[in-house]
Amino acid sequence: QVQLVESGGRLVQAGGSLRLSCAASGRTFSSYAVGWFRQAPGKERDFVAAIEWSGRRRYYADFVKGRFTISRDNAENTVYLQMNSLEPEDTAVYYCAALRQGGNVDYRDHYDYWGQGTQVTVSS
Repeated sequence: QVQLVESGGRLVQAGGSLRLSCAASGRTFSSYAVGWFRQAPGKERDFVAAIEWSGRRRYYADFVKGRFTISRDNAENTVYLQMNSLEPEDTAVYYCAALRQGGNVDYRDHYDYWGQGTQVTVSS
């Protein structure tokens, strides 16, 4: 199986930036598309961004509005989410997940492996 560990979440002022990391273990990690999701208290776990195995195709939720960038380094078994111009509405626990073969990147139930999440808090 694939094990995923998120890191990089912290308290940041509105307008600031963060880079989240998703470190993976497993010999076949580079074969998986990987997505980022986020969940605030009382809300659904929403799709944020995804990247296919080669890094050549990237997908973003509309609310990102050009502020976030997803990337991956297969040699380091790591996927990143660069977040700029952060807003209080971005406050949530952020999760990374590995997509099953043939799955749709924006379907939460099509991801087979999940990390524990990292807390991002954006102050006004």
